[in-house]
Amino acid sequence: MSRDINRRDAIVQLGAVAATAGLGPGGSEALERRQNRSPGDAAHAGRIKQSVSRWCYARIKLDDLCEAAKGFGYKSVELLDEADWATPPKHGLQCALANGFGTIPVGFNRPDNHDKLIAAAEKMIPAAAAAGVPNIVCFSGNRAGLSDGEGIQNCIAGFKRITPTAEKHGVTLCLELLNSKVDHKDYQADHTAWGVQVVQGVASPRLKLLYDIYHMQIMEGDVIRTIRDNFPHIAHFHTGGVPGRAEIDDTQELNYRRVMQAIADLGYTGYVAQEFVPKRDPLTSLKQAFDICDV
Repeated sequence: MSRDINRRDAIVQLGAVAATAGLGPGGSEALERRQNRSPGDAAHAGRIKQSVSRWCYARIKLDDLCEAAKGFGYKSVELLDEADWATPPKHGLQCALANGFGTIPVGFNRPDNHDKLIAAAEKMIPAAAAAGVPNIVCFSGNRAGLSDGEGIQNCIAGFKRITPTAEKHGVTLCLELLNSKVDHKDYQADHTAWGVQVVQGVASPRLKLLYDIYHMQIMEGDVIRTIRDNFPHIAHFHTGGVPGRAEIDDTQELNYRRVMQAIADLGYTGYVAQEFVPKRDPLTSLKQAFDICDV
């Protein structure tokens, strides 16, 4: 999920950085891995590269968030505007995914939006490449009465105008899948099959899906099977506890450790970003989420 009005207004209760964190599902395995690390090796390299979604921790200074995330083992802090892209590299991290062009309601499913979106994309893509940002999030837009077939064809036409630039600069555009049931009423790219049709229609290696596990659990369920069946079309993942987008531990319904194992078994080399809004001490929860997903 990308930055929008809900993100800007998100209220996160902050506390001190905890020295330890709950282990959650699979915690004993995570503990064993930590015990086997050499002194100072906080950034243990598991099979999943993990990232942090900035908006969930908006009240923590970005530099402080980067330092905390790095200490827990994260490799990226993401969903940043261009002005902040240079901050994670100062801390030895990457910005794995940039805030993109357009908004969740206003996207590529309407031709009237294309010229403005494409102009913004043509500026942002080379800038992201120069800054070492590999991915940019983008959106279908809301239906507003548009049929699925029309929305798909309009998105294909719009994305085909910018994927040559993305290919030239080696930046991947990530069409985000969001739920239209709870959080983003009327959003059109609300099922994996819809997004896959757009990606296949554009037929560029630089347009893929941002598969948000939280959103697709709400809309579809059957997460592991869906990821396996559509893996070639997925470039990036987001997390979040269901229901409520809180911690990804055993307070919610998904077994995130098993989902991460399935993703890793597919040979995934991209990033999984934690995008939950913590109900407890945020940095304690952020560390716990790292351990859950460290497979």
